[in-house]
Amino acid sequence: MQNYIQNGHVITVATPVGGIASGEGLIISNIFGVATYSADEGDPLELAITGVYKLPKATAAVLTVGARVAWDNTVKNINVPGAGRFPVGIATEAAGNGITSVAVRLDGVRTAAA
Repeated sequence: MQNYIQNGHVITVATPVGGIASGEGLIISNIFGVATYSADEGDPLELAITGVYKLPKATAAVLTVGARVAWDNTVKNINVPGAGRFPVGIATEAAGNGITSVAVRLDGVRTAAA
C-alpha cells in the first residue's frame, strides 16, 4: 500500500509554547495526547493519542472503572466531564476522593471542550 503513513497511535506535532515534559497531557487544537518525551517549544514532538496512561486527577473527582473522563486544560488533570473540559477517554481503574492520579484509556478521537 503506497499511501500508508503510520498506524496513528503516535503522531508528530510541533511542541507548544513553553515546551513539554515527558508524560504530560496536552491539547493541540482538537487532539489530546501524552508527550512521549520532553521537548522545547517548536521542536517536533511525538504525541501518543491511544493507549492507557496514568494521568494526574482532580483530587476531589470520584471515578469508577469505565467512567468517561475529561481533561481540564486549565489545571492539566483528569476530571469528570463538565463545562470547559475535553472528553478524552475512560477510567480503567477506580479512583476516589483524595487520589491524585488515574489510569485512563485514551479514545484517540477528535475532542472539543464541553
